[in-house]
Amino acid sequence: METRGSLYVHTENNIATIEFGHPASNSFPSELLERLTKAFDQLSSDAAARVIILKSEGDRAFCAGASFDELVAITNLEEGKKFFSGFANVINAMRRCKKPIIGRIQGKTVGGGVGLASACDYCMATESASIKLSELTIGIGPFVIEPAVSRKIGLAAFEALAWDASQWKNAYWAKENGLFSRVFVTLEELDKETQLFAEKLASYNPKALQEMKKATWQGTDHWDELLIERATISGTLVLSEFTKKALVKFKK
Repeated sequence: METRGSLYVHTENNIATIEFGHPASNSFPSELLERLTKAFDQLSSDAAARVIILKSEGDRAFCAGASFDELVAITNLEEGKKFFSGFANVINAMRRCKKPIIGRIQGKTVGGGVGLASACDYCMATESASIKLSELTIGIGPFVIEPAVSRKIGLAAFEALAWDASQWKNAYWAKENGLFSRVFVTLEELDKETQLFAEKLASYNPKALQEMKKATWQGTDHWDELLIERATISGTLVLSEFTKKALVKFKK
């Protein structure tokens, strides 16, 4: 698997599965985020897909957020804004997507990965799927993903995660606060139940699914602008001396 990462889309029996992977704990370089955005856009209008499962490779981390190497390499505001717009574009594609998206979360999830889980319509996870928003520890903040996370778990729970940036919250905390709908002990159970749930959804009236999706995302049309504004905040912060030092320290 090359360092650009991998993305596979497979549709069978009206269930589309998107699987992403990267050697660095399934983190996202910009190019992979662009491919994921395109995949959601295409599946949105694909009649063969009634429901989408989003998953990542392996049995360890679900997603470590954005690519650290790319983050460190940002030298100007244009690059910074473009980099942070990656997750903004994916979240907006998931929001606009006409099909329900099931998140299959098998392990630790950080930063942008928590944003991805929050933008799913229904998440199933294992006990080892702890979550963390570590952005403040490296001199930036979870600005781009905040609307998605707050919409899902509420502002109070978002603050509990975001301010306490060095602490993991376990999968049961995530379930209590509405990020995960169901938590399983084993990966086998997770896979079995995710498949069964997807089959159930795929058997329902596709029009009803689309209307349901529209109803639950009502009032988020302004996110197209909002998330890009937030990307500019992060893009500005990442150029500060404070953040540059924090990133060097973090890399060591």
